[in-house]
Amino acid sequence: MSLGELVRDNLTSPAVLAFALGFFAVRLRGNLRLPEQIATFLSTYLLLAIGIKGGLRIREASFGDMWAPILATLALGVITPLVTFVVARNFLKFDRTNAASLAAHFGSVSAVTFTAAETFAKSAGTLGEGFLPALVAILEVPGIVIALLLARRQSAQSKMREAIHEVLTGKSILLLVGGILIGSLGAETAVTKVEPFFVDLFPGLLCLFLLDLGSLAAERFSEVRRAGVRLLVAAISLPITFGIIGVVLGTVAGLSSGGAMVLGIMAASASYIAAPAAVRVALPNADLGLSLGVAIGITFPFNLIVGIPLLGEIAELVT
Repeated sequence: MSLGELVRDNLTSPAVLAFALGFFAVRLRGNLRLPEQIATFLSTYLLLAIGIKGGLRIREASFGDMWAPILATLALGVITPLVTFVVARNFLKFDRTNAASLAAHFGSVSAVTFTAAETFAKSAGTLGEGFLPALVAILEVPGIVIALLLARRQSAQSKMREAIHEVLTGKSILLLVGGILIGSLGAETAVTKVEPFFVDLFPGLLCLFLLDLGSLAAERFSEVRRAGVRLLVAAISLPITFGIIGVVLGTVAGLSSGGAMVLGIMAASASYIAAPAAVRVALPNADLGLSLGVAIGITFPFNLIVGIPLLGEIAELVT
């Protein structure tokens, strides 16, 4: 399948179309934002469902299959925040606080982007691993911690400890890790009964969540546009760079072409749940709207529309 066909298939997937509907509704001065309570329910459901699905697949995997991808994931958790921090300081000319904030967002991972990439790889028949949701939980933490350490000159030690505690006990980590434990340790007959809710209904509820995210991305995009061309270049070039590194590391770690692509898109994504919560605590002087705007207004739609099929093609070439 050519890159053009991959892009076409991704653009016409219900999830991407739902995101586009939400985005253009705001640009046309409409409003499709979901009530806060529903958006919170959907994010909770998606994170827990991702964990449970990963836990169910971990039952079938051996540690021998997982140790190399885990090491590759930890390596990405170090590379992505360090490179982002250097780029933010030297290319974007950010101060140390805002450079660390951007590094925290790119150092973590977007669970929704991961889900879109996993769905794409499954539909293409290139995904050979089921334990990848466990890697999402692993990648959530180190990038944020490293980014906050890079900003330590601007943060009191007590604030740093509070922020790291916020990351480790935050909603994203607890739901992902908790879901993995439920799926992998729960009685098989009992877990099977809830599988229709957490697996079969997942694509439909993901579309609703992306509809809301499309509206939010359109609102954030206006803020980012005022920041200048350099930020736009960084918000696109960093995901491509990290994505390629992730694909190469995933291939070296023995993942299938689909698995390497998913690991690459995990590295390419930027967090908009765990990272903002930690930055708000540890770096109160950071312009959170700027970092969050980049993550959800530029990088997220770029990965959703272009990044996934592009990295899929690169993964096929590499493997």
